[in-house]
Amino acid sequence: MDQKKTILSISSHVIRGGVGNRAAVFALESRGHAVWSVPTVILPWHPGHGRSTRIPVETAAFASALEDLKGSKWRGEVRAAMTGYFADAGQVRAAADLIRAFKAADPDFLYLCDPVIGDAGGLYVAEAVAAAIRDELLPLADLATPNRFELGWLAGAPVDDNAGIAAAARLTGIARVVSTSAHAMMKGAIANLLVEGDRQVLAEHQALDAAPNGLGDLFSALLLSHVVEGRSAEEALRLSSSSVFEVAARSIRAGSDELLLQAEAASLSTPMASVAIRHLVSPVSLRRRNVAITPLDNEPAP
Repeated sequence: MDQKKTILSISSHVIRGGVGNRAAVFALESRGHAVWSVPTVILPWHPGHGRSTRIPVETAAFASALEDLKGSKWRGEVRAAMTGYFADAGQVRAAADLIRAFKAADPDFLYLCDPVIGDAGGLYVAEAVAAAIRDELLPLADLATPNRFELGWLAGAPVDDNAGIAAAARLTGIARVVSTSAHAMMKGAIANLLVEGDRQVLAEHQALDAAPNGLGDLFSALLLSHVVEGRSAEEALRLSSSSVFEVAARSIRAGSDELLLQAEAASLSTPMASVAIRHLVSPVSLRRRNVAITPLDNEPAP
């Protein structure tokens, strides 16, 4: 597919910083894509930096604007979409309606759902928002990038090990799921796990202390960009993981409390950081091949 194809990105917008749509749009545009950017809420900075004024985009106006996009003469430009944070369930339903229209008009339209609903501490959006993402957006997704907690909540399944993550990913019915914050096999590492049919591919790199916010938003945008450009899901996983690790490490080294996206833009196109790729044994594929073996999901590599 042509690298220059336009991508729709729906998520939060911060005035200062590199999270939400600020991270996603910069990554996509840096890689040559035109972007239709739709904010769901406007914040002075990421909430992790402290309290600030929250300006949600009113639901009726949000839905009306998406209706305008759906009926515009330029709608054919958009060949892929990604969604992230939503302020309320009404926004989710409006976004789902728009994506359904794009997919109905273009059978090759790609949609990535990044269900930004919570983390290990639990949900940080209203349960109605999380449920709307699960019921309205996930069924439309060609790719999804939940963290481990989000995947477990959305699938209603345990994610205590990588076998559980893979099983939960398959329960979503989505062809390609990458679970961020998967269980690493190397000491002192963090991992992203791609589940694509029977295949499980783990991308690992060194864990970073006090990493800036926005890594998930950046990863999702890069993953979609690589897939839109025609790369396999495994290659997209490797390149995206490498870019995110490189940008985060360099931002930390510079003493920044935000991702230094502009200064490290080259890492979004030609990352140099090493990422370990492992192909995990899938119990599903073993059963299909009638192999009598009990896989050790997190067995360390020799």
